[in-house]
Amino acid sequence: MLAPAITNALTIDVEDYFQVSAFAPYIRRDEWDRRECRIERNVERILALLAERGTKATFFTLGWLAERYPQVVRRIVDGGHELASHGYGHERASDLDARAFRADVARAKRMLEDIGGVPVVGYRAPSFSIGTGNLWAFDVLADAGYHYSSSIYPIAHDHYGMPDSPRFAYRVGAGLLEVPVTTVRLLNRNLPSSGGGYFRLLPYALSRWLIGRVNAADREPAVFYFHPWEIDPGQPRVEGIDAKTRFRHYVNIARTEAKLKRLLDDFRWDRMDRIFLPRLQQQAAAA
Repeated sequence: MLAPAITNALTIDVEDYFQVSAFAPYIRRDEWDRRECRIERNVERILALLAERGTKATFFTLGWLAERYPQVVRRIVDGGHELASHGYGHERASDLDARAFRADVARAKRMLEDIGGVPVVGYRAPSFSIGTGNLWAFDVLADAGYHYSSSIYPIAHDHYGMPDSPRFAYRVGAGLLEVPVTTVRLLNRNLPSSGGGYFRLLPYALSRWLIGRVNAADREPAVFYFHPWEIDPGQPRVEGIDAKTRFRHYVNIARTEAKLKRLLDDFRWDRMDRIFLPRLQQQAAAA
């Protein structure tokens, strides 16, 4: 008998193009309100895409955007998707001390819950910025009332990464689960296989194979992520950026939506909370 198909977690990091960490040296925070914000139209396109396929997802949403575009938050919730936190102002957790991090995650959670009218139990650190130097962040998240985090990428990367982290969901304290984004283990290395720039850069067939391998060989759900700006080839171009940053941000951006449609059709998807929180409950009961 064939094993049942595994349901994977589809996640969207709700931030706009001018808020990505790679643009921080070029765009000051006090300029954000003066930039053209395209989050409404892009989230609406994503919601329509998901509705066409009957797919539910988790939207890790910035409090900064929720405050200015509460209708976006309500549309996410009305669509039956999970509303989760991406912090307030897209500050890397590794750049904050414990007090500032606590204030950020608590502010974002409170704001999202007030606007969305639903509990917010999930959190993803901007740029996957929880690692060996700030594992105290998990205690802060648990104290703030979060039930799971998806803030570690178990790869070596120049901006983030914790390659020695477990590859799949694990408890990081009482009542908190860490769900790393997905990697494939090959040749004694963790290879990225969960979205973002890698999905735009790699041929679709390879991305599909990587996710399929995790489902078939590891018998684990994959965690895939993308950003609304990645389906927006018409976004304003940021001037004066270096070649590496330009390539990473804009590579194949006009092809992403078509690749996402294939991905949604080729695998089963659902919200993070429905896939992973039962594991936390099971582990707690067994402890």
